[in-house]
Amino acid sequence: MPGAATLEAEVTHISANGFWVLLGDEELPVPFSEFPWFRTATVVQIATLERPTVNHLYWPLLDIDLAVDSLRDPKAFPLVSKATG
Repeated sequence: MPGAATLEAEVTHISANGFWVLLGDEELPVPFSEFPWFRTATVVQIATLERPTVNHLYWPLLDIDLAVDSLRDPKAFPLVSKATG
């Protein structure tokens, strides 16, 4: 029985200000100012990324789920974590 298919997603760069996620031919920034719960995460925690569906990203080592659309337009998703990292 074949395993579940997953879509490709890759963290391409991590800096002091955030990181970038490559989804196919689209690269999206994930700034710590908009997504503060990643600020204290390790490189391994950030780089361990799954894309179960086209619009769903999941970091299993952090138990963080995000919609891809929230990376494309963070201002359209006003419910922001109060985490300060």
